[in-house]
Amino acid sequence: METVSPPLIALNRSPSLAHRADILENPIQTYLLGIVISICGNVLISISLNIQKYAHVRQAQRCSKPYYTSVVWWCGVVLMGVGELGNFAAYGFAPASLIAPLGCVSVIASAIISVVFLKETVRASDIVGGTLAITGTYLLVTFAPHTSTHITAHLVQYHAINWHFLLYMFLEIVLFCILLYLYKRRKVKHIVIVMLLVALLASLTIISVKAVSGMITESVRGQLQLIYPIFYVMLVVMVASCAFQIKFLNEAMKMFDATEVVPVNFVFFTTSAIVAGIIFYQEFEDLALLDIFMFLFGCLLSFLGVFLIARNRPKIKQQDRNFIAMDKIPGRRHTDKVQPEPKTSTYGSLAAKLICNRAEQTADS
Repeated sequence: METVSPPLIALNRSPSLAHRADILENPIQTYLLGIVISICGNVLISISLNIQKYAHVRQAQRCSKPYYTSVVWWCGVVLMGVGELGNFAAYGFAPASLIAPLGCVSVIASAIISVVFLKETVRASDIVGGTLAITGTYLLVTFAPHTSTHITAHLVQYHAINWHFLLYMFLEIVLFCILLYLYKRRKVKHIVIVMLLVALLASLTIISVKAVSGMITESVRGQLQLIYPIFYVMLVVMVASCAFQIKFLNEAMKMFDATEVVPVNFVFFTTSAIVAGIIFYQEFEDLALLDIFMFLFGCLLSFLGVFLIARNRPKIKQQDRNFIAMDKIPGRRHTDKVQPEPKTSTYGSLAAKLICNRAEQTADS
């Protein structure tokens, strides 16, 4: 009797059985590595944000060169790039439904750094919010799915044609079109409308980022995945969704205060990432009901903590509005002298110049 070799048996299995085998073979060290990389990346992002904030404050006080000429500001940008690269790599090791909520670590670290280095005031809401966010993070790490699949090109193709994902994409496209119509045509400038547009795009970003990161990780391990067209499809989706996500996020930052945008974006982005992980990657499969409840409870605590930390944050002091640039005054050339002499106490004020003119008219009369 002819026997079938083990490799042929493995090839004859359905994709779902192969998917389960990949999960069972994935060690816990890989899962923990993804958590550590994500936490380190978020800490670097918080440090970079505070460095950039410090550079903006210093440039505003000096009223000298633009902020992008500052070496300190560029150091912050480089750190942010490293932190985002760490988050990107973390998706290749741990579930997307866990990596996205860990973004609250950046908010916690940013609040601590701003108090220590930027000398901002510690508020009661910061302490309560930080405690809730840390507790929520602990619950997330404890009760999140402790397994992560080996992301291969065949697995991504299998999930992309799954009817659950196709139905999810259809509903998301319909909802996105409705929101875009309200925002562009009906001119409904509400923060929920804009942030829902960002969240729907973020769902595609999470799916594509995890797919690209996972396939790169598998290629580094020795199983080349970059030869499959699905890798480049996901790469294009990742770049396009990120670009439009940044576009709508910047529009939200122009219309609303950062203390509103940051917590709302965190809640919507995290919810979108969790739903994407459940629908596309089936990350909650075989997870106990108690674990699901505690995971969602940890998300709720993190949401509340971020809202408390980001609420009514002190704003950066703006430049003195009494100063008017010379080239902005009608009827005067930019070489005209508007300000009093630098040695006077009223130097820099247009009102002081008017006072000087009135004094000269009085003396002539």
